[in-house]
Amino acid sequence: MSGHPSRRSARAGVALGAVALGLVALAVVVGPLASAAQGDDATDGAGTALDISYVQTAADGRVSVLLDLGAEQAGPLDDVEVTVDGEPVDADVSQVSGGVDRTIVLALDTSRSMAGARIAAAREAVGAFLDTVPDDVAVGLVSFAGSVEETVAPTTDRDVVRDAVDGLTLSTGTRLYDGVVAAADAAGTDGARSVLLLSDGRDTGARTGGEHDLTGAVAAVQDAGVGLDAVALDQSPADLAKVSALVDAASGTLVDADGTQALADAFEARADALGRQLLVTFARPDDLSDLSQVQLTVSATAGDLAVGDGALVDLRAADDGLAGAVLPAGRSLVTGVGFALGAGALLLGLFLLLVLVLGRSRGPSAAQRTVARYLGETPLTAERPDLRGSAVAVADRFVQKDAGVRLGQRLSGAGIAMTPGEWLLLYAGIAVGAGFLGLVLGGLPMMLLLLLLGAAAPYLFLRLRHGRRLAAFGAQLPETLTMIAGGLSAGLSVPQAIDTVVREGADPMAGELRRALAEHRLGIPVEDALEDVGERMASEDFAWVVMAIRIQREVGGNLAELLDTVAGTLREREYLRRQVRTLSAEGRLSAWILSVLPVLMLAYLMITNREYASFFYTSMWGVATLALSAALLALGVLVMSRLVKVEV
Repeated sequence: MSGHPSRRSARAGVALGAVALGLVALAVVVGPLASAAQGDDATDGAGTALDISYVQTAADGRVSVLLDLGAEQAGPLDDVEVTVDGEPVDADVSQVSGGVDRTIVLALDTSRSMAGARIAAAREAVGAFLDTVPDDVAVGLVSFAGSVEETVAPTTDRDVVRDAVDGLTLSTGTRLYDGVVAAADAAGTDGARSVLLLSDGRDTGARTGGEHDLTGAVAAVQDAGVGLDAVALDQSPADLAKVSALVDAASGTLVDADGTQALADAFEARADALGRQLLVTFARPDDLSDLSQVQLTVSATAGDLAVGDGALVDLRAADDGLAGAVLPAGRSLVTGVGFALGAGALLLGLFLLLVLVLGRSRGPSAAQRTVARYLGETPLTAERPDLRGSAVAVADRFVQKDAGVRLGQRLSGAGIAMTPGEWLLLYAGIAVGAGFLGLVLGGLPMMLLLLLLGAAAPYLFLRLRHGRRLAAFGAQLPETLTMIAGGLSAGLSVPQAIDTVVREGADPMAGELRRALAEHRLGIPVEDALEDVGERMASEDFAWVVMAIRIQREVGGNLAELLDTVAGTLREREYLRRQVRTLSAEGRLSAWILSVLPVLMLAYLMITNREYASFFYTSMWGVATLALSAALLALGVLVMSRLVKVEV
């Protein structure tokens, strides 16, 4: 009993460590989200009626907050309340007429597909936009086709922009991604900046020497910190998905315009949104001047409707090179580093929990259970169930009786000292952990990929280890029979001859025969113990050897001579088996290459040219092609595996 307290202390320490790491992970990952949710409470039922668009802090500590009001917002805001880290501040609310620089850059597609009614509608929509947009908003123009041009730098002179739009000429090509990046750069680095994109086709820059692909454009937009809204004119679902990826990166809106009137409505709606913006100003609290992130919440009432928004912002002065910023709506409020640290802590906590669950139980030993089974008694149980027993019991419920027996035999054959319930628990832990890691690293697609890999890896490991151990067992069998025959010739009994193999042999044969001897010493007949070895190792040859020993015990004869003959036969079969394996090696290698090459090629394309490979999962024809290819590949693998498999 003296060892139990220290063991319990160690297990309790592991449990406390796992719980602590889990709490740290939740604090790092969920904490900022909960903080942001405080600001979101006021928006319940309000949709997107009010959003914090931009925050900047002047050198004198005056904070300016730009608010976007949704199109459904009717009437002025009343009872505007502003809190910083939960503390209310005195704030002034007014229409935007200065104090915050506002810039919007129009990125227009000037490819030949815009000819005719489309370019005319675009010019008309831009004209209406310029007539409606507030006077203090600087408007720039970038056009893109086979090349990208910054036609007009951001300016408040509407006539300059209008004349530039009227003078646009169409040409071949659509360098969409380069145009978006150029527009983001043209917006500058100061104030509230956004881009309004208009395009009617997919990017062709990959074929015409473009500088950016979809991934590069997404990264550039995020690095620039600009908003991006897009109007997609009569685009296919596949092309629309790519534009949507750009817009989502900047937490903007995408309008799928199916005609010229929808195009005009989209531009007018964007101009109206700029006109509805409000400016909230307040003095920054002195005790927050050095904090890089604080929780800013704005709430108000509009008639009977409560509206509000909250965000993590930086209120340090712009003169220090640390301009105030707000994370755009819809983007995660957890930084990549914080999310990675929290995820790592959570995974480590899960690992420690698995160690705790799969650790050695305080229940009866293996010998005690064997004796109890032999005597027909109920096995002893631990004084009280522990976490491991509870978890394994739950896992055992999911293992059917026959499947559990087969899995137990496979685990024994592979030399893994685990029950089916323990293996199932570990299997689920690896799969879920891999899926969570994929979600952290690359979102839903990576989660699905790593979830499949996590589910396949334990199965493949068990199958590989089981197969290798069975092969090693079969290769040792002829030499083992020769050693047993030599012991019998020297006058030893069968158990004594087997004990010689156990002491002088190597695993896995020595380990399996050691187990058989232990069962025999507990009263089980040696033939039955050896038969169990043949079942665990799935060895037909060993089963025939056991049958020969049974027959010899009943009818008599020279068992040593019989075993020598069987050993010689097995050596000849093993020689023939290896010869066949050598002759079929080229076919098996070809089958492996032909089976793996398509998968590796798709993975290579996903890494080097994801835009090109995205056809297979962004369009109906692509998904159908991928499914058909997978089915044909599976059929080919099945046929090739049968062709190169030769039974001896």
